[in-house]
Amino acid sequence: MRYGFAIDQRSCIGCHACTVACKTEHNVPLGQFRTWVKYVDKGEYPSTTREMGVMRCNHCTDAPCVTICPTQSLFKRDDGIVDFDSDLCIGCKSCQQACPYDAIYIDENTNTAAKCNFCAHRIDQGLEPACVVVCPTESIWVGDIEDPASGISKFLSLTPVNVRSPEQGTRPNVYYVGADSTVLDPLAAPVDGTYLWADADPLRLETAGDLPGDPVSKARTTLNTAHPRPWGWKVWTYLWTKSIAAGAVALAALLILTSTDRSVLLTTIAPFIGAIFIGLTAVLLVWDLKQPKRFYYILTKPNPKSWLVWGSVFLGIFAGVAGLTFLSGAFGLNEVVYWLAWPAIPAAVMVAGYTAFLFGQAEGRDLWQSPVLFWHLLAQAAMTGAGALLIVVPFVSPDAAVSRWLGWALIAGVVAHLLIVAVEFGGRHQTQNATVAAHSITHGRYARTFWGGSIGLAIIAAGFAIPVALGASLWFGVVAGLIIQIALLAHETVFVKAAQDVPLS
Repeated sequence: MRYGFAIDQRSCIGCHACTVACKTEHNVPLGQFRTWVKYVDKGEYPSTTREMGVMRCNHCTDAPCVTICPTQSLFKRDDGIVDFDSDLCIGCKSCQQACPYDAIYIDENTNTAAKCNFCAHRIDQGLEPACVVVCPTESIWVGDIEDPASGISKFLSLTPVNVRSPEQGTRPNVYYVGADSTVLDPLAAPVDGTYLWADADPLRLETAGDLPGDPVSKARTTLNTAHPRPWGWKVWTYLWTKSIAAGAVALAALLILTSTDRSVLLTTIAPFIGAIFIGLTAVLLVWDLKQPKRFYYILTKPNPKSWLVWGSVFLGIFAGVAGLTFLSGAFGLNEVVYWLAWPAIPAAVMVAGYTAFLFGQAEGRDLWQSPVLFWHLLAQAAMTGAGALLIVVPFVSPDAAVSRWLGWALIAGVVAHLLIVAVEFGGRHQTQNATVAAHSITHGRYARTFWGGSIGLAIIAAGFAIPVALGASLWFGVVAGLIIQIALLAHETVFVKAAQDVPLS
């Protein structure tokens, strides 16, 4: 059994009755929508047309929102409906990143995720969804797609249909009949100044220049809903703090295992830096939740398929190893520090790199679907971790070989960072979504921050690290260590923002 919608845009008159019925049925807050009508105007006066499309959750057969949700707040019913339980939601907003259709929002009344749930309560009573009942032209078909005797199955078998974003592989169950491609393709019709009856939301206006559009049809979106970026500065700062934590601990552990140096830098300060910055990472993650009081649900009600859950586990393990190492070093238990260095390295690797797998589950953000992101995160951890240790080196005077080694580690991290950036942004991307996001970074609104910060400052930091690597003044390392932190923050800022700027509806 698989419930689905078929929307006949040939008969839809764009009256918004479905929107109003949905908002009334579910008490949807003002300015938020579970279903809405998108308008696209084409051509020039007097030869103009208006195309319409009813947008909503696609109740995907392979629903990425269900996979990424860390607390199983979003779940798939046996009848194919993707429903949600607000009582389990922690408001992490990962489902918004996973949905390639802009269908999920954070309800202003409950601070939890919400979306079209197929009016599941009505389905259970043998009733049709509210939007179906109210549609004056009977343009919304509903039923069991797998039942050949159902009305929707017969309708779909007789009519050519399209779906939104088929390249995402989610197998959506909302089918469109007679919908214009400029309505279904979110990149084909950028906003042109304003909507029909209101100002366009700031993000759509800001990003309109990034979109290729269609110079022939001159299609432009004249009515749509606002979809602000779900993740902001707390997330790109979290990427930076955990890079420092993982890098500092991993590099110190490598030195402990491969040398006889047991200076306070390696046995005490490095794990202290790791513990402090992993603590800051946890604070940022909880702070970013819309329901922070429920943060522990991620461990008490976990979804084992979600990389948010595994990331939390890795953060906890890392915090324990770093804390024990710091205490052992503080009490002079160098033998214990040595043995703790063995688990410290894999713990640091997973803390640094797990976000690549989390971002891989964010199906709506194609820029993040990079096969080299895991290695990029490790390179970033190496350069920022080395930078953090180089900042304190002049104050603790470790063995000269350690200082030189850290200088080379920073340089190696920067070189790897630059090479991976060249791979990520220098070649062709698999989807137009990723292409648009990457272009906005390298040639668009974020180009100055990217080239000046992520690239330029990283090169400058490596330049200052060279004298340290060659045995010169340790104060060059302080400068290099400070600059590399700014470089990574610049990179994470544009990387996180640009992927979320590309419209999905």
